[in-house]
Amino acid sequence: MNCRPGCGACCIAPSITSPIPGMPLGKPAGVRCIQLDATHHCKLFGRPERPLVCGGLQPAADMCGADQVHALRFLAQLEAQTAP
Repeated sequence: MNCRPGCGACCIAPSITSPIPGMPLGKPAGVRCIQLDATHHCKLFGRPERPLVCGGLQPAADMCGADQVHALRFLAQLEAQTAP
């Protein structure tokens, strides 16, 4: 499955604890990644600076659903279930 154009939910909903260029302490859940551009594309996609966790999160029908709202809710729920 490919990412839905204009979604970006995976760059907003989950927390990232590793450094991101421009966000050296990572990012909290629900905060838009600084590397997400205006068209909701990752500026680090395919680059070595991209956090490993980002590359490990692959689009899937149950996660992405029919729209960005579904994806944001699904990922927020996953974040809550996996929080320390």
